[in-house]
Amino acid sequence: MAGSPTVGAFFTQRVVVGVGDMAAGNNSSIILSTFALGSCIGVVMHDSATKASALLHFMLPDSTISPEKAAKQPAMFADTGFPHMMKAFLGLKGAANRAKCYIAGGAGVISGTDAFKIGERNIAAARVFVQRLGLTVVAADVGGINNRTLHLNIGTGELTMKSPVETRTIQLR
Repeated sequence: MAGSPTVGAFFTQRVVVGVGDMAAGNNSSIILSTFALGSCIGVVMHDSATKASALLHFMLPDSTISPEKAAKQPAMFADTGFPHMMKAFLGLKGAANRAKCYIAGGAGVISGTDAFKIGERNIAAARVFVQRLGLTVVAADVGGINNRTLHLNIGTGELTMKSPVETRTIQLR
């Protein structure tokens, strides 16, 4: 019957990655999701050969403002979150040289002048770590004023980015 769900759709599980958190997996029945990225950054990694995938939702660029918090919640900061994500990704047999990445967020969501420029600083931190780790970024949607939501289907490598102004699908293969 047209429009009927597939058997696999009955077994799909969504793993929601909250603010300052990270999730990784290689189960083809999982969708990794994070919602409402404002000034935060979402980093998605996918290795199509092994299905190893990771999603990091970091809030701030630098953990030196709160080393205690970084020790308890490393995904909150770019400088501790990227190594945390890479360790999980590599542990699932993901390879950095095969990984395809997508970066979203870093919006200026505070009305008026944002003296702290958190979104801009987060974008800069993400670029530093992506370059340092030699990762391939296939696309990015950063800056502006709109929030973004990400959904990665581990089985297909299909990433959906939704914002108030558009919905975009990207293949991370």
